[in-house]
Amino acid sequence: MGGAPAASAGGRCERPPLLPRVAASQGGGMLGKGVVGGGGGTKAPKPSFVSYVRPEEIHTNEKEVTEKEVTLHLLPGEQLLCEASTVLKCVQEDSCQRGIYGRLVCTDFKISFLGDDESALDNDETQFKNKVVGENDITLHCVDQIYGATDRKNHAVMFDTLQDWCWELERTKGNMKYKAVSVNEGYKVCERLPAYFVVPTPLPEEDVPRFQGHGIPIWCWSCHNGCALLKMSALPKEQDDGILQIQKNFLDGIYKIIHRPPYEIVKTEDLSSNFLSLQEIQTAYSKFKQLFLIDNSTEFWDTDIKWFSLLESSSWLDIIRRCLKKAIEIIECLEAQNMNILLLEENASDLCCLVSSLVQVMMDPHCRTRFGFQSLVQKEWIMGGHCFLDRCNHLRQSDKEEVPVFLLFLDCVWQLVHQHPPAFEFTETYLTVLSDSLYIPIFSTFFFNSPHQKDTNMGRESQDTQGKPLNLLTVWDWSVQFEPKAQTLLKNPLYVEKPKLDKGQRKGTHLKHQRQLSLPLTQSKSSPKRGFFREETDHLIKNLLGKRISKLINSSEELQDNFREFYDSWHSKPPSYHGLLLPHIEGPEVKVWAQRYLRWIPEAQILGGGRVATMSKLLEMLEEVQSLQEKIEERHHSQEGLQAEATSLLRNSARLSSLFPFALLQRHSSKPVLPTSGWKALEDEEDLAKREDEFVDLGDV
Repeated sequence: MGGAPAASAGGRCERPPLLPRVAASQGGGMLGKGVVGGGGGTKAPKPSFVSYVRPEEIHTNEKEVTEKEVTLHLLPGEQLLCEASTVLKCVQEDSCQRGIYGRLVCTDFKISFLGDDESALDNDETQFKNKVVGENDITLHCVDQIYGATDRKNHAVMFDTLQDWCWELERTKGNMKYKAVSVNEGYKVCERLPAYFVVPTPLPEEDVPRFQGHGIPIWCWSCHNGCALLKMSALPKEQDDGILQIQKNFLDGIYKIIHRPPYEIVKTEDLSSNFLSLQEIQTAYSKFKQLFLIDNSTEFWDTDIKWFSLLESSSWLDIIRRCLKKAIEIIECLEAQNMNILLLEENASDLCCLVSSLVQVMMDPHCRTRFGFQSLVQKEWIMGGHCFLDRCNHLRQSDKEEVPVFLLFLDCVWQLVHQHPPAFEFTETYLTVLSDSLYIPIFSTFFFNSPHQKDTNMGRESQDTQGKPLNLLTVWDWSVQFEPKAQTLLKNPLYVEKPKLDKGQRKGTHLKHQRQLSLPLTQSKSSPKRGFFREETDHLIKNLLGKRISKLINSSEELQDNFREFYDSWHSKPPSYHGLLLPHIEGPEVKVWAQRYLRWIPEAQILGGGRVATMSKLLEMLEEVQSLQEKIEERHHSQEGLQAEATSLLRNSARLSSLFPFALLQRHSSKPVLPTSGWKALEDEEDLAKREDEFVDLGDV
């Protein structure tokens, strides 16, 4: 369905997620069940009927798509120009939305739909037929425009066009207050920013180039209640007093745009000074990864007795906990206090990317689907200008710049996936291979510091020895790395899909979260400040600018009380997998991502056990339930086929371990009965090395 050509009469498709069903005018002469149509004449007439239908609303069994080779009848001299296969022709019968699959072909005379929809009337010799133009033919004279409509739900949105940002604004209902701008096309304003991004509607585009794009509030995402999450980079340091005053006035103006009581209150989060530092992340991960660089079995058991103390001293899990806590604090402000949140950072490309992405994963169920998650990474990290080249140290030039911020984000997401598996369409295996893809240099996705650097190095001016432009693959094409059978392990068979509402229910909930801007909100916290800076001396203003921006936060005690009440209240109720999703962040709940970090250590594997054993049993039950459903419904669904395949893949494996699919059958050294200090005194390492590892067959699980 995606990418299929369609046509309209004098109009463009304004909603990419929807497929055009019919766009016809009375002048075409070929009405009824035609796929496309239009009117001739010098002036394009307004279509008499234009309708859109979502693909999931079409009651068509895709497995029954068996296109017959229908002959295309060409007039003498008529030539075939192009065609598209698997095109859906929609029919309206008794208010039901049904469709017929076929081919859409275009000649130099007409557009024709060729499908397996021949009725009995078509074979009736008495039927009145036109030998030149059939029922499913439309002459080009009656077509004003042909365009393609792509189903965005089945593709990762790359956010490299203005239309992609407009689509995201529409999806989140943020287009009422924010606008997509193209002022940075060609990167003529700032090489750090993408070519297209979103700013508040009242902000004049001519103000964006000031200070080379710094100090501009850039939209990330809009909450269901109308509040928004924004980010902003700091202004450059200047020593001249006149420039400082200009910066102050400029920031005051920016602040007034996004802070308009009583219905637009903004709270700033200065991540550069009130949160983690990149140095803390780098130091913690350096200690943490040493726990998994095990050379032999002896070294593994030697460190086993003190492993948890070493883990605690690395502070990696504590950093994960702090990241999740910061995201929940921001969610509390968005959800409970109806505040806009402005994230501040040096370049808004490290911790801003981390925190804003976590907030969206927890609040937006679309970001918990595979394509939605990939679109989120494209929007916040790739187009957000995260310096992958430096942070991953791909060129091995500066160890000081190497900071695993994106890996920290994936580890935080894994905590959510681990705690709430049914809420995610993807699995921990998906997150593991995504983290591996960071270091596969054939992909351009995680190789550059900015969209500008990528376009510069992959443009026409950057050519190989044969004079061809550099062409790297995108990591989102998983078929490059995995066969279809292996790709089933990336999709969660236990994912709870959002129930589809009928038209009546959808109408009733469409305006449920629309914010009433004409009325003040429920009484929340008092406005932080009227101006962007406190009324202090010029000397203090310089210090504030030196720290980039003032901090507008409530007292720590008040913040802690609000957080705890919000956090405990949510966890006291059953989770909604298609609503807000919060993780447990208490000490024992934040765990080590075993599949990623322990997969190459045989001693750490549990043969026939762990979460894989549980998953295998659940999939067996799921397969049985599906079999019963198929007998009742007398038809199969494509999604159920994938689930059954995943079940078969697990059940047919001779031996599974807790680190499946990265480890299957292994011969493991047995854990000593005595503590390390005891058994080392009883036998030396040479005897231990000569002793054959014990092996116990646990059987298939």
